[in-house]
Amino acid sequence: MNHRLERLARTVSRLLSPLFRSRRLRIVFCLLAAFLAFLFALDRLFPPPVPGRDSPKALLVVARDGTPLRAFPDQKHIWRHPVTLDQVSPRYLEALIRYEDRAFYWHPGINPLAILRAAWQWAWHGKIVSGGSTLTMQVARILEPMPRTVGGKFKQILRALQLEWRFSKAEILTLYINYAPMGGVLEGVEAASRAYLGKPSQRLSHAEAALLAVLPQAPSLYRPDRHPERARQARDKVIARMNGIWTKEDTADAFSEPPFSQTVREPLLAPLLAERLKKQAAGRIRIDTTIDAHIQQTVEMLLSDRIHGLPPRVSLAALVVDNASLEVRAYAGSADFADEQRFAHVDMVRASRSPGSTLKPFLYGLALDEGLIHSESLLADVPQSFSGYQPGNFQQSFHGPVSVSEALTKSLNVPAVEVLDRLEPAHFVALLRRGGMKLELPKGGEPNLSVILGGVGVSLEQLVGAYTALARQGLAGTPRYTSDAPMEERRMLSPGAAFIIRDILESGGPMGRALETGAGQRRGIAWKTGTSFGFRDAWSIGVSDRYTVGVWVGRPDGTPNPGFFGANVAAPLLVDIFDALEAFGPFSAASRIRPPEARQERICWPLGLRQSSTAPEHCHQVRLAWILNDTAPPTFPDRLRGGEARYPLQIDPVSQRRALPGCFDGPLATREIARWPAVLEPWLTADLRARALPPPWWPSCAGHATPESGLKIVGANHNEVLRRSATGAAPLIRLEIRGKTEGEVIWLVNGRNEGRRPARASFAYRLEQPGRYDITAMDDQGHYDRISLSVR
Repeated sequence: MNHRLERLARTVSRLLSPLFRSRRLRIVFCLLAAFLAFLFALDRLFPPPVPGRDSPKALLVVARDGTPLRAFPDQKHIWRHPVTLDQVSPRYLEALIRYEDRAFYWHPGINPLAILRAAWQWAWHGKIVSGGSTLTMQVARILEPMPRTVGGKFKQILRALQLEWRFSKAEILTLYINYAPMGGVLEGVEAASRAYLGKPSQRLSHAEAALLAVLPQAPSLYRPDRHPERARQARDKVIARMNGIWTKEDTADAFSEPPFSQTVREPLLAPLLAERLKKQAAGRIRIDTTIDAHIQQTVEMLLSDRIHGLPPRVSLAALVVDNASLEVRAYAGSADFADEQRFAHVDMVRASRSPGSTLKPFLYGLALDEGLIHSESLLADVPQSFSGYQPGNFQQSFHGPVSVSEALTKSLNVPAVEVLDRLEPAHFVALLRRGGMKLELPKGGEPNLSVILGGVGVSLEQLVGAYTALARQGLAGTPRYTSDAPMEERRMLSPGAAFIIRDILESGGPMGRALETGAGQRRGIAWKTGTSFGFRDAWSIGVSDRYTVGVWVGRPDGTPNPGFFGANVAAPLLVDIFDALEAFGPFSAASRIRPPEARQERICWPLGLRQSSTAPEHCHQVRLAWILNDTAPPTFPDRLRGGEARYPLQIDPVSQRRALPGCFDGPLATREIARWPAVLEPWLTADLRARALPPPWWPSCAGHATPESGLKIVGANHNEVLRRSATGAAPLIRLEIRGKTEGEVIWLVNGRNEGRRPARASFAYRLEQPGRYDITAMDDQGHYDRISLSVR
């Protein structure tokens, strides 16, 4: 490198040495050098006011196709949509240069011939007839407004020379197309094209290109939305000069095209997302988002239609994420950005709220991964107490024996708490955090069993990101709002667990498909609803192969909305959004690949083991289950009574009654039976009870304990029939418990929890409707009694 510089220096010295032999030439050269140095110093001391990095700028937030979502003006309240030359129609650039400055690409910033012509016309006519300004001079005046005087024109010429010295022709032209005045608060061809014509400047017709090329000459006079006829006349002047550049057919079409302009409006799509990104703009003048403008507009219309049927101050939020890229296609943080009564500026996509039951799929998925359950593990949906915590179901009714699949599809609370109790709340919260979902616990609080029923805070954004794991082989992700945002993925579930949970939510699992209970099976949508305590939040999350969609409904101030729950207000909107998404292409694949670690196996209740490894007499019910990693975990240990799930008993071979050597004379045979959990025995059907429960005792052994011993319902007889007249009052029964004097008793009518009462208190109940009533009394130790009544 040094060798080359030395050679260059010797060459320059050899060329200039003849000049320095003449004293006059040396003086001229020195004066010229001094003048150039003076000009260089002036250029550095007084640079042209070109917008720099620290200059206040207008900010434009656009969709993935360039459609403006929202524009934030600069300090002068100017709307500007920055573009590059290749983002503008060549027709516009042709019209601009042909009409404004034909010599643009060869002059040094000023056109001497044009200036002389303008000066001669001014001297001859006594007024300005034509301007001598080049496009570079116009850029100079745009960047630094100057008076229309001789001094102002001279300064404009100097600034134009400076611009040419500092910038390329393409850079100067880019400044013009972005800063040219276009009427009102609009600057630049893109802002004018979007505002007046409703399209990007890349798609301008010949006539539209001519109109926008002439508009900066008199922006107020030529505005097409206010003065369409003047705008047409000015446009036609430009078209007339395009002969030889455009074909005759193109110019003829341009002349015949009627002038058009829409009412100028501020772009306002995904306004809360735009505000959010603006805070992260860091001096940028344009933010390209991942939003699909058509999907965004559709979602906002659906929310706007839905909100009119909801009470005042109720808001809505929705988020649509593309599963493959995690890019957000629609973002609606509030129902109506113009309705302050509905907390328009509160972004409910980001707000931390109680998730209700929406965490249950992750609980069961993580329990699958931990080897605690399979899809048909036996759970108890009955009143239970977990160290004093007594959850109930949303409908205040119970179903008795249920599988994991049934518990998830019906969103039952007690089985979920039972599984969380086995998994442990702190471990569950830690696993969710590992998967990217950071739950917000009450200040100073520790994870407890209420976590699974909504006793934490989480945002719609977090939930949707987590639910994408069901379509991404267990990998959850952070929603991406710009294409340059990093791809942040974390393992939430194993591929097999994600597949199983999605299958359950979509179709009810293998048993659900057999019974045709899967609501989303035909559509290929796995969905879950949730309702927080006090009806404050209603949720619905849906997952298809292509999209994950989340919906929230509620009041941002946390006021309860009685009667608002996920299934009746959030789920219908979710369905509407998926219906609308079908117009943008299929959102579910024709087939889904099952991970090899997930497969179906027949298992048996009550033990929960494979049918192939269970004796027929111990297999009271056969269920088709998803198992993970070739593991079929057994039913959870009985919480109320110890011992093995299979236990031996002695019976009289003749009478088949249960007996013991101390109270029965004769030979006894040993039989092993499979025990159901104690809390589920009252819920077994008569046929199942005959198979599952131990046989009755031999009369002389009747004093030995049975699961029912200790409680007896009095006040009505089993299978009693009560009659009422058509006009008479409904029968009122009053029942009491014998055999227990301390603690509380749970009363259930047809599986519905009617509450706890002291053991000494009576239970009054009016039988309003004809039919059968199954009444059960149960304590926390698993003792129970049941009677059946009929009203006719």
